[in-house]
Amino acid sequence: MWYLGALVAAVVLNWYLPRLIPGNPVDALLSQLASGGVQGEQVQRIHAAYVHQFHLDQPLWVQFATYLGNLAHGDLGQSFGNYPASVSGLILAALPWTLALQLPAIVVGWIVGNALGAVAAYKGGWLDRGAYLSALFVSSMPYYCLAILMVYVFAVALRVLPAAGGYSFANTPEASPDFILDALGHYWLPFLSLVLVFIGGQATGMRSMAIYELGSDYVNYSRSLGVGDLRIMRYIFRNAALPQVTGLALAIGTLVGGGLITEIVFSYPGLGTLLFTAIRQNDYPMISGITLFITVAVLLANFMVEVAYGVIDPRIRAAQSGDR
Repeated sequence: MWYLGALVAAVVLNWYLPRLIPGNPVDALLSQLASGGVQGEQVQRIHAAYVHQFHLDQPLWVQFATYLGNLAHGDLGQSFGNYPASVSGLILAALPWTLALQLPAIVVGWIVGNALGAVAAYKGGWLDRGAYLSALFVSSMPYYCLAILMVYVFAVALRVLPAAGGYSFANTPEASPDFILDALGHYWLPFLSLVLVFIGGQATGMRSMAIYELGSDYVNYSRSLGVGDLRIMRYIFRNAALPQVTGLALAIGTLVGGGLITEIVFSYPGLGTLLFTAIRQNDYPMISGITLFITVAVLLANFMVEVAYGVIDPRIRAAQSGDR
């Protein structure tokens, strides 16, 4: 019910807040037409046609009711800036790029970060100090700052990776080896700028939980029995990872927000760049469609993490077995 309430609030805010942006999207469209030589009465007729087409001549509550009716049929409307292209079509075209960037960053970042935090806490010494300070430094850095630094180092100074884009301008998206290799070359900088920050955050949290587990009775008892370090580390990792699963739900939302900004820095052809362009054009349907899609995705991810926590936590399974 909480997730449903959050979704209802998101639908209202995602529709209303873009309309608080100063300016009129129709005026932005007409300025482009005027620069192309369209003037006089023709501009006025086009202005009236666009205002009527986009329902901007109706009260806000009527516009919102129309939006809800279209949304119930899965229609997110037509883009103002890319008229007459549909919002759904543009989102589906940009979505694979965003998923290819963020899903691997979440999986790799969670696994590597938690493993690094557990090993650092167990081994201690210089490994713990170095890993902890590095993870704390990286995790405290905003995504866009690391992205800008990586562009300067690897694209400007060293010139080993391209600075922007999802592929070279000479290429067109297709399922060919040349295009895939070209896209992978443009992929590494955005991916690393996301996954390094995520690894740092997960490693810091896991280290704290693992240090707490190191003082547990089962660890001391296992050591007294001569249990090997590798097996004890597995015990520590499994118990300390349970709170990290809950933290993953919060981290997903942070990573998605940072990922959108990272796409803007690298001009990556994903939802972040599409959203930035829509904001500059006052493209209300596009802004509402992208933000609603992201909200639903984050809510679903959080819900799945909550369900998974109940499945993997042995205490919850034991309680459920006792109730039955």
